[in-house]
Amino acid sequence: MTSPRAVERHSPLELRQLVGEQLRLFIDQRNFEGAKTLLIPVQPIDAAEAIEQLPQSMQLIAFRLLPKEKAVEVYEYFSTDVQEALVTEFHEQEILDIVNSMAPDDRANLFDELPPQVVRRILGQLSPEERQATNLLLGYQPETAGRLMTPEYIALADYLTVAQASEQVRRLARDREVSYYVYTVDEQQTLTGVMSLRDLLLSDPEQRLREVMNREVVFAQTDTDQEEVARLIQRYDLMAVPIVDRERKLVGVVTVDDAMDVLQTEATEDIYTMGAVQPKGDNYFQSSLGSVTRKRLPWLAVLLLTNTLTVFVMSGFEEILDQVVALAFFTPLLIDMGGSVGSQSATVVIRGLSTEELKHRKPAWVIFRETLAGGLLGILLGIAVIVMVFIVMGETAIGVTVGISLLCITLIASTIGAGLPFLFHSFRLDPALMSAPFITTVVDILGIFIYLSIATVLLGL
Repeated sequence: MTSPRAVERHSPLELRQLVGEQLRLFIDQRNFEGAKTLLIPVQPIDAAEAIEQLPQSMQLIAFRLLPKEKAVEVYEYFSTDVQEALVTEFHEQEILDIVNSMAPDDRANLFDELPPQVVRRILGQLSPEERQATNLLLGYQPETAGRLMTPEYIALADYLTVAQASEQVRRLARDREVSYYVYTVDEQQTLTGVMSLRDLLLSDPEQRLREVMNREVVFAQTDTDQEEVARLIQRYDLMAVPIVDRERKLVGVVTVDDAMDVLQTEATEDIYTMGAVQPKGDNYFQSSLGSVTRKRLPWLAVLLLTNTLTVFVMSGFEEILDQVVALAFFTPLLIDMGGSVGSQSATVVIRGLSTEELKHRKPAWVIFRETLAGGLLGILLGIAVIVMVFIVMGETAIGVTVGISLLCITLIASTIGAGLPFLFHSFRLDPALMSAPFITTVVDILGIFIYLSIATVLLGL
C-alpha cells in the first residue's frame, strides 16, 4: 500500500494515476479508513480526478470519505456530469452543506446542469445571502460575463485613505474569492479605478485612494461574451477583470482560473465542431455510446447524401472511364489530396479567426495567400505524380493529366478551405461549422469533375 507520505513525493501526473488505483483498491477491500487517509494530503483537483476515475457506484463512497471543508473544494473541480450524478444521491443536508459553501459562479454553473425542480428546491433552502448572489448570476444569459463572474471581490470607496483601505482589506479578504486586486468606486458604486495589493502596501498611508489608484481600468460588461472576457485577461496579463453593468456600476469580477476554463472549453467545442462530432456543451468521453452515435449520425448522413453526387458525376464520364480504365486508379489519390489541402486551409483560418489573429487581416489577402500555397503544393505534388506514373506505368499522357488535375484541385481546395470560414464568419455563424468533412465533400465532387474533364480534353476522348 502507498502511504500518504509516499504519495506526496510523486509528481502530479504520477499522483493522479497512483491515487486513482489505490483508491479503487481500498474501496474494493472496504478499507475506508485507508482510503480516507490516502485522500487527506492530496490536492482537491487531484482528488476530484481520482474519484472521477472510479466506477459510478464508488464515486459517492469516496466523496463521503472527504472532510467536510475539503469536500466542497473537491466538488467544485468535478465535471458537471459527475456533480449532477452525485447531487441526486446526496441527502438533503449534504446538498445544502456543499451548495451553500460553493463560490456563487460555480454554484450557478452547477444549477445550469441540474433539473429545474432540483434547482428550485435547493434555491429555496440556501441562506438569503447565497440565494441573492446566485439569483443575480442566473439572471444573466449563459456564456456571458454576467453568468461567469463572481460577486465576491473587494470594492472600496475611492475617498478612503490608504491606511483605512488597508484595514478594510484585512477585514474583507478572508471572505472574498478575489483578494489580489482592490477596486475603487464612487458614491454611486461606479467603477473608478483599481489597485493591486502590492501598490496598496507601498503607497503613503495618508494618501487617498483616488490619488494613487490606476484609472485606466480594463473592464467588461455583463453581456460581453465569456470568450471575449477570457481574451481580455490573456491580452493584458490580468489575474481578474471587473464586470460592470450598463451604467458602469461594478457588479462582479471574472478570475483568471475561470478564463482558462472558458478558453479550454471553447477550443474543445471548436475542435469537436470542426470534426462534425457533436454539438456544443457535452463531454464527449462521458457520453453514452448511444448518445455519441445519435450526435454523429446526422452529420454523417448528410455527408453520405452529398457524396452520392460524386457517383452521379462519375457516371456522366462512364464512357471515358471504360476507354481508359487507368484513370479510375488515381481518383482516391486526387480526392484525398484535395480534401487534405482544403482541411488544412480551413483549420488555419478557423483557428486564426478564433484567436483573433486575423482580426486586422483582410479576408482577400488570407484567401489569396492560401491559394498561392495550394498552387505551390499542387506544382510540387503534380511533378512527383507525373514522374511516378511514368516510372510505374510508362504513361506520360495519363501522368500529365493526373498532375494538372492535382494542381487544379489543390488550388480550388485551398481557396474553398480558406474562403468558406470567412463567409460563415461574415454571417455571424461559428466558422468551425465549416468543418473538415463538409469541405472534403465539396472538394471531392468538384475534384472528380475537374479530373475527368481535363482527361477528356488532354486525352482526346
